Order: sequence, then structure tokens, then C-alpha cells
Amino acid sequence: MDRDEAPAIDVTVIVDVANVMGSRPDGWWRDRAAGAARVMDGLPALVGRVVDGPDGAALRIARVIAVIEGAAKAAASVPGIDVVRAPHDGDGAIVDTANALGGTGSEPAERVLVVTADRGLRTRLGDHVLIAGPGWLNALLGR
Repeated sequence: MDRDEAPAIDVTVIVDVANVMGSRPDGWWRDRAAGAARVMDGLPALVGRVVDGPDGAALRIARVIAVIEGAAKAAASVPGIDVVRAPHDGDGAIVDTANALGGTGSEPAERVLVVTADRGLRTRLGDHVLIAGPGWLNALLGR
């Protein structure tokens, strides 16, 4: 999945940690904060990497934002990524974050890629947002 040729499109990756965490049966349900930490621990290594996006285009991961909710909010912050602790629901925090980064004009202020399999969440994201499923991120993380 890594790519060496340029040019790549810079993207901010927003991770629906609960959704990615739930995509692998590693016991996350016994300790949601530990499960979130396992997902987030690998995210800093992605910053700066050029990878194939979900549509095959070359993407350079410029920034990673992990959104955590509920009991997972007890997970420690991870140097190298931004952590959003959703005040209510994670989906709402993801939509708000993606919209804030994407801007309101026809040309997005920042390219955003949201990692989630949640169909309801996907329908709430604007057209300027790229979407990838947990399998895409799990492959990058080797999990």
C-alpha cells in the first residue's frame, strides 16, 4: 500500500476508533480504554507516509485525529496524533471535526479522510470527505 511516487494529496485522517476497534475481536469489550489505546498506538507511524487511498490515489497522511467516546475516553493521549474525546457521541464529533477541517467553500480547506464502516455516519459526511473502512486502516497498521 505504500507508494513512493509523487505527487500525493495531503490528507488529514480522522479515525472512528470505536469502529476500528470493533473490527478485530481482540478483547476490546473487556477494557475499552485499552482497546482504544491499542488502535491509537500505531497511528503516529502513519504520519508522513504516502499510501494508496481507498480509491487508489496516492495520499500523504499529513495528520491523524483519533475520535474516542464513552469508556474509551479514559485512554491516554498518544504523542504524534490529535485525540478528540467526544463530549456526547463519537459520530457527532467526527462530523463536526470533518466539517471544521473541510471548510464551507467548493474547494475544501483541508482534504479529510474518515475511517469508519458506520453507514449512518458516512451519510452525514459532506461530499468533500473521503471515506475508508476499517480494513484499509488495519492493513496500514498491520493488525
